Amino acid sequence: MANAFPDDVLPEALRFRSPSPLVDIGANLTHQSFAHDLDAVLARARAANVAALILTGTDLEHARQAAALSDRHPGLYATAGVHPHDASGWNPTLAEHMAALYAHPNVVAVGECGLDFNRNFSTPAEQEQAFEAQLTLAAQHGLPLFIHERDAGQRMREMLKSWRDDINQAVIHCFTADKDTLYGYLDLDLHIGLTAWLCDERRGHHLRPLVGDIPLERLMVETDCPYLLPRNLPARLKGRRHEPALLPWIVREIAHWRGMDEAALAAATTRSAAAFFRLPDSAVRATCQETTA
Repeated sequence: MANAFPDDVLPEALRFRSPSPLVDIGANLTHQSFAHDLDAVLARARAANVAALILTGTDLEHARQAAALSDRHPGLYATAGVHPHDASGWNPTLAEHMAALYAHPNVVAVGECGLDFNRNFSTPAEQEQAFEAQLTLAAQHGLPLFIHERDAGQRMREMLKSWRDDINQAVIHCFTADKDTLYGYLDLDLHIGLTAWLCDERRGHHLRPLVGDIPLERLMVETDCPYLLPRNLPARLKGRRHEPALLPWIVREIAHWRGMDEAALAAATTRSAAAFFRLPDSAVRATCQETTA
């Protein structure tokens, strides 16, 4: 399958096609690093059998860009929200602009939103206010939540618990926390998104014994590109930019630590993502049904 990959950005050793279609639930393709070669990035993703991508909208500008990209490229969808780093800018006008985006047919979740008590670029009080407002919007518009949480697990669980009956679905994207935090989220029936953090022997080793505790129907996969380039790659990549075509390497790592077949894991995470984001009946869902028939 190596010849299916356009140009020579990915070394031959990294041109790995997933045995079953994948959904990348967190791709920051509005990042400036993709501006010059987005078409090639998307072509490489398709060659790797990454059939659908959810583009992350972390503020109004990037959410609008993500929605616009979803209009131009089949298989692309978008989220729209305000990251906790930018929570200090939340105001009623911004809330109105976000509400308008939720009417877009390809905007499939509220977020990236949440709490980040690690860096506190916005104060905890500002973060909680903006998150509460976005919880309200998710409930009003019947959309799932795409959540960022770092060093704020207890407060996150407290806030979500009071809203759980009003929120359709929620995923903790790029989960990196500990066992107690994971179990707390699973007790709230949340979904968990895993990234290449698991592939990093310097900081992801604590996640490895936990991945088997996540029910398959609540597990999803993501690159969070251009960040978090996997460290389990068998060849060096020019530059340090991560991209969706490398998602199969993350799935391979998860499958290893779960002790299960890669194709089965890929199919399960895609079924979960298709249901969670209510993706339309498409080649992704049809292929998943064929795989499990």
